[in-house]
Amino acid sequence: MDTEFYRMKRLPPYVIAEVNAMRHAARRAGRDIIDLGMGNPDQPPPAHVIEKLCEVAAKPDAHGYSQSKGIPGLRRAQANYYGRRFGVDLDPETEVVVTMGSKEGLASLATAITAPGDVVLAPNPSYPIHTFGFIIAGATIRSVPTTPDEHYFRSLEKAMYFTVPRPSVLVVNYPSNPTAEVVDLAFYERLVAWAKENKVWILSDLAYSELYFDGNPTPSIMQVKGAKDVAVEFTSMSKTYSMAGWRMGFAVGNRNLIAAMSRVKSYLDYGAFTPIQAAACAALNGPQDIVETNRQLYHKRRDVMVEAFGRAGWDIPPPRASMFAWAPLPPALREMGSLEFSKQLLTHADVAVAPGVGYGEEGEGYVRIAMVENEQRLRQAARNVKRYFASLGINAAAGTG
Repeated sequence: MDTEFYRMKRLPPYVIAEVNAMRHAARRAGRDIIDLGMGNPDQPPPAHVIEKLCEVAAKPDAHGYSQSKGIPGLRRAQANYYGRRFGVDLDPETEVVVTMGSKEGLASLATAITAPGDVVLAPNPSYPIHTFGFIIAGATIRSVPTTPDEHYFRSLEKAMYFTVPRPSVLVVNYPSNPTAEVVDLAFYERLVAWAKENKVWILSDLAYSELYFDGNPTPSIMQVKGAKDVAVEFTSMSKTYSMAGWRMGFAVGNRNLIAAMSRVKSYLDYGAFTPIQAAACAALNGPQDIVETNRQLYHKRRDVMVEAFGRAGWDIPPPRASMFAWAPLPPALREMGSLEFSKQLLTHADVAVAPGVGYGEEGEGYVRIAMVENEQRLRQAARNVKRYFASLGINAAAGTG
């Protein structure tokens, strides 16, 4: 029998998995690995959210099938969140769908709207689902930059002019994973106008909407007048409420895209466990202290990390948002490449980071550092890195040997 499955042939080996396998092996061997590779929050959700989960789970009738598009109360809660945070009105019946995290939502929508041979514009570097969700669905990817500047819009114009067939979908992700870049509302206004002119759907991933620093709230594309005509936006409760393992997310916006996605989901799943959805309602409707607490937590970790790693000889630009830093390789080690550098850092410094090349070829020369360890551990990671640099006899910051 043929085992060369069509979609498997379109999926290359997951580069980051190499470092992950090394990390698992090192921990099995008893080594104390400081894991700054995966964006896995280390804080729990609020107590009242966990209490609601347990309360509803204790009910005998709470264990049947749920609704694939989400229970009505949760869709209303998300609509209310958009009203409070962005001043955007959403119809919870036709413009909101609950997803099992933003990753599943993007993959389901890609399945719903993509035909083999379609061309999708996606950022490079980018979080893998932004490209591979569409590759799995049969699309072809044309890369565009992540930098929200004039070069970005020139790249969009070139893509429309030179690509056959013309691209039909554009994926955007700000605050960006992995680069942590941010945009203002004027960027989204220009993007919506461009999408309408070129008849392109926009899929916006806003998973890090609440992890912004320095007092500059991140906007939503839905704030732009007419955005619902061309756009759908994905959000997640993973980082905002420290609920990563709960797999709770949302898609909101254009009714046609939401309907298509809901239809596909109705064939694939029955929705998340009802008690989890009820607890998500409690998170969105209840006290919002955790949102500011998490924002301050990651802000402080950012400052500690940048300062400590800088003293270790590795200058890292401070991210303006998200839970990640996009760090250029130290000049003296740049020729090593991001994958080998990540392996060496794990082997000799007991620090795990994610190689930039795992997010696309334009990520080469960088690593992604997740701020998911406490301040003490971040400082320990910096000391380990400093010893590693010293063992090589190099001044990493100066790029000399």
